[in-house]
Amino acid sequence: MDRAKKRMDVWMMLSLAILVLYGLFLIYPLIRLLIESVSKDGRFTAEYFVKFFSNSYYGETLLHSFELSIAATLVSLILGVPLAYFYNLYEIKGRNLIQIIIILCCMSAPFIGAYAWVQLRGNNGVITRFIAALIGHKPPSIYGFRGIVTVLSLQLYPLVFMLVSGALKNVDSSLLEAAQNMGVGGVRRFFKMIIPLCMPTILAAALLVFMRAFADYGTPLLIGRGYQTFPVIIYNEYFGETGTDHNFAAAVSVIAILITAVIFLVQKWASNKFEFHMNALHPIERKAARGVKNILIHAYTYIVVFLAFMPQMYVMYCSFRNTSGKIFTKGFGLGSYQKIARDLSLEIRNTFLIGLLALAAVIILAILIAYLVVRRRSGLNDVIDTASMIPYIIPGSVVGIALVVAFNKQPMVLTGTMFIMIVALCIRRIPYTIRSSVAVLQQIPITVEEAAISLGCSKLEAFFKATVPMMRNGILSGAILSWVTIITELSTGVILYNRKTITLTLAIYAQVTRGSDGPAAALATILNVLTISSMLVFMKVSKNKDITF
Repeated sequence: MDRAKKRMDVWMMLSLAILVLYGLFLIYPLIRLLIESVSKDGRFTAEYFVKFFSNSYYGETLLHSFELSIAATLVSLILGVPLAYFYNLYEIKGRNLIQIIIILCCMSAPFIGAYAWVQLRGNNGVITRFIAALIGHKPPSIYGFRGIVTVLSLQLYPLVFMLVSGALKNVDSSLLEAAQNMGVGGVRRFFKMIIPLCMPTILAAALLVFMRAFADYGTPLLIGRGYQTFPVIIYNEYFGETGTDHNFAAAVSVIAILITAVIFLVQKWASNKFEFHMNALHPIERKAARGVKNILIHAYTYIVVFLAFMPQMYVMYCSFRNTSGKIFTKGFGLGSYQKIARDLSLEIRNTFLIGLLALAAVIILAILIAYLVVRRRSGLNDVIDTASMIPYIIPGSVVGIALVVAFNKQPMVLTGTMFIMIVALCIRRIPYTIRSSVAVLQQIPITVEEAAISLGCSKLEAFFKATVPMMRNGILSGAILSWVTIITELSTGVILYNRKTITLTLAIYAQVTRGSDGPAAALATILNVLTISSMLVFMKVSKNKDITF
């Protein structure tokens, strides 16, 4: 009896410890953010919310964010869903390379794409000058609404591609054959069968793209040119050079949380309405298209993938160009790489140190929370499960602001430390790792642990010695994908970092904003190489040539 009680106490203590961590580093900062938004000189006030809703400028900013997010979501769906359909139903030459390029476009930081597009289609960009020489006048530049939508869509459609590809793997080929026998083929089959079957996944993809676009900070800042969005306003109000209003920034952050929460609930309602389960007894087999159809499929695939990857290629090209000060000159060399090796070694070291520590924390916590949620269901663990998903609907800039508000005063001053950077990355990335760990654990029968317990192991020992090894491939795959998103994180880090904790992504951002194109391109190329290497390792570890969510 005492031994059983002791085991129960261990798991209860573990649940309480995790709940305390969430309470301290997530719930408490959000509560402090809310208090900051309704306080003035120690008194309750709604002044900052009134200021937001009574000023048309802020209303326009909110409208801009909605317009951008909706437009980017629609364009991403238009690009990503057909691409997933062609990729999974037809033989496409170079498909493995195409998939790696698509994932690289998705995993790279959006502001790097924005920076590259400025070099290509800015007022003095390469493509802009070429078109101007060809037709006699300059085309519309990349700046403003259309440019932001273009950059975000080309960076986010791979999310749609991966999610829909995962859904198509659960479609039974007999359904497609039945449709073909009834005369429903080609475009009609796509709209009448594929879209309805994948609708829950398409809605999930739409939510993910919308959230990413709504929370993006770097792209509107670099190419907005006066087209202000929510995250930029939050940052400027808290850290602006012309004046700050921390209480107002907190109020805008609270409004952002409420908006994303409502959108999340609407998406959940729509997904539940369309929800159903599929199990493919006969998975779809790719077939070779013929004639004009084959040409069009390949043309669409190559053009979409090329447009998305073109900025990455141009950045790599620019990294080898000679520079004079901040300007590119004629000729090629390794000057930019020599400069960053001399001046920016701290940034590279911080990227690996902070990233690996954050990754270790994410993996350990995700495994433990997955076990508590799946194997030891209780009211307390349900609270932990719910708390773990809160960061999913909170923009990164808001997470950063909340942590600054909570930990910039005694008794716990953490701002400016490496620890707060690690905490922020854990908060931002752990929801996805938990969900993937839960999915893997649900596929492992509990009889494995019961057998280990019957041989004398405690429940804790049985989990770590029997179950965790069986989760190894799933954990490693999730860890590699988490690593990629950690090293490309910007929106939270840009609020929390200082000179001692700057990372590779933040260094690229700093170089871009200073106009130092050579070092920025070299750093971005190094980040791309890290991303490519991580994806190749993922494919090797998972033994799966198709990467899906």
